Order: sequence, then C-alpha cells, then structure tokens
Amino acid sequence: MFTVSGQTIKYDRPWTHPDTGEQYPANWLRLTSAAEKQAVGLVEVTIPAAEVYDQRFYWSASNPKQLNDEAAVDKDGNELGFTQTGLKTLWKAKQDETAASLLAPSDWRVIKAKETSTNIPSAWKTYRAAIRTACNTRQGEIDACSDVAALKELLYGAAQVEQDGEMVANPNLATAWPDPID
Repeated sequence: MFTVSGQTIKYDRPWTHPDTGEQYPANWLRLTSAAEKQAVGLVEVTIPAAEVYDQRFYWSASNPKQLNDEAAVDKDGNELGFTQTGLKTLWKAKQDETAASLLAPSDWRVIKAKETSTNIPSAWKTYRAAIRTACNTRQGEIDACSDVAALKELLYGAAQVEQDGEMVANPNLATAWPDPID
C-alpha cells in the first residue's frame, strides 16, 4: 500500500493523484518501478502483520481464554446461578469423545461376546483398557496444567524440542493414544 498527500493508494485499484488530478489505471502500481512511484510522490506504507494466535486457546494474541470453570457473576459480583466452562473442562470432554470414537469400532465385539456368552479376545480387552487408561491419564494431565500456554503445549506441542543442543522427545506432551489393533 502507498500514500500520496494523505490519500491511500492500494494495489489493483484505479486512482487519481490528489495534487495533479492525473488518473492511473488499476495495474499501474504493479507495472511501475520504485523510482517511477517515487517520482509521482508515492510513499510505501508497511502494514504490520496481524497477530497470530490459536483461537482454540486465546481470544487474542495476549488474551488467553479462561482455564478453569468459574461461577458467573454480574458487574456487582453477584453469582448468576451458572458456571462458565473453562478450557480444562472442554478439553477433558474432548478426550472422552476421542476415547469413545476409538472404542466404537470394537463395541460390536463386546456385544457379540455378551449375546453369545463367549469371551472377547484378550488383545481387544487390552486395547480397550489401554484406551480408557490413556483417556484418564490425559484428563489428569489437563487438570495439572497451570496456565493456558501449558495446556496448549500439552495437546499441540512439537513432537521434539531442543535440549542441551540435541533434539529430544517433548516431555510436555500428553500421553499418546494406543495404536489400533489390525
């Protein structure tokens, strides 16, 4: 973007010079050199990049969402009779949803075993128990987070981090879900 005599000039839009009245086509900025732009008085304006933040965890780059559940209050501090749900509660519920989706494909095995009075293969029992254990562990890890940044790192941090000049497995990541059975 450019300015001339207080007027903003944008790429791909026709414009009229505010001092001379000369008209320029929409492609003029793209086709001219820096010297030609300067010759008519254009000054380039750098637009700062928008702040980048993870909307799952932050309202803005410097404004984290509420971590813990809190009683809702009005401007006078009176409780409103409901609780504002925090990120921990939301992300723990997501762990339940993930566990349910991992268990669902093998639910028929449990039903079949009940209906036919047979046993579920031990590999499937072990797998299903591992899913439940991982879910409970992950929820405990979420509860242990002291701030929003720690919660985000737990759930979406890089797999490896640099430690003493070497790349090592990130110790701050949530417990992994078990690998599926073939």
